[in-house]
Amino acid sequence: MSKINRLVSVAPMMDCTDRHERFFLRLISKNVLLYTEMIVSEAIDRGDKKKLLSFNTDEKPVALQLGGSTPKLLGKAAKIGEEFGYDEINLNLGCPSKKVQKNRFGACLIKEPNLVADCLTDMRAATSLPVTVKTRIGYDNVEDYENLFNFINTLKKTGVKTFIIHARKAMLGKFTPKQNLNIPPLKYERVYKLKEDFKDLEIIINGGITSTDQIKNHLSKVDGVMIGRSIYHSPYLLADIEKEIFHNDEIKSREEVLELLIPYVKKEIKNGTRINQIMRHTLGLYHGITGSSFWKKYLSQNLCVRDADVKKIDHIMDKVKLSPQLQSAGQID
Repeated sequence: MSKINRLVSVAPMMDCTDRHERFFLRLISKNVLLYTEMIVSEAIDRGDKKKLLSFNTDEKPVALQLGGSTPKLLGKAAKIGEEFGYDEINLNLGCPSKKVQKNRFGACLIKEPNLVADCLTDMRAATSLPVTVKTRIGYDNVEDYENLFNFINTLKKTGVKTFIIHARKAMLGKFTPKQNLNIPPLKYERVYKLKEDFKDLEIIINGGITSTDQIKNHLSKVDGVMIGRSIYHSPYLLADIEKEIFHNDEIKSREEVLELLIPYVKKEIKNGTRINQIMRHTLGLYHGITGSSFWKKYLSQNLCVRDADVKKIDHIMDKVKLSPQLQSAGQID
């Protein structure tokens, strides 16, 4: 089994990193590691496994993120994930939403390191894939480094070698998920200290990272960087990451990416997928470019609505070859 390159990865994001988003992002970047949305182990056990877990092999490498707190079910889910062809199994210990807490998984499990260790033990026993953890630096008023050190040290004993650390604490029951992504302050030094103290572990930093310069700075102190919202809102940032971090000069233009996306869209439409389920992920493709607002407006009115006209998909491809400046002047109609 080849080693996964976790130098840069795209974070699992609910309602964002579905299979359509991942296919789109892979057209821009061949090197970043992609993650699924969090999928609950009980849903995999009871639900439509094919619907929940199927993906296009062109997305690879891709990691499956699981949510749950029942060791047996997480072990079963990890095994099924391997059978579906994922490259890594990740356990979510960072989601702070009330619904997730109610079902006893996500960030609230930081309070129960021994239970988490049992979960990881069963997961590692069930699969030959690498099992990894995504967590936060603390929760509520428990954010001292000693507690974080002890938590990681306990989980390390299960044999898990890779820890993705969101450099914010989680405020359980007090903030919304959105507030938990913005209000608790980032404390990158805590993550750097973890790497100093656990040199044998792979430590990936996450939280508030928006540029290649920031990535380079973090990589001088930790093993990898995970980026979330910045990529979703500005997916072509991946092109800069390919060039500056992975030293890949074979970068597709935005227009080439869209050209390659169209056959996928047409195939998915034949299988019952609505256009808006795919094209909503492309709204930020021209972020930062003159004409981007016109691009977003056109997509929002034509291809990101539930009853989007299938014929529009060919029409827009005739127009995207125009420069963004022409788009902003109203040349797409």
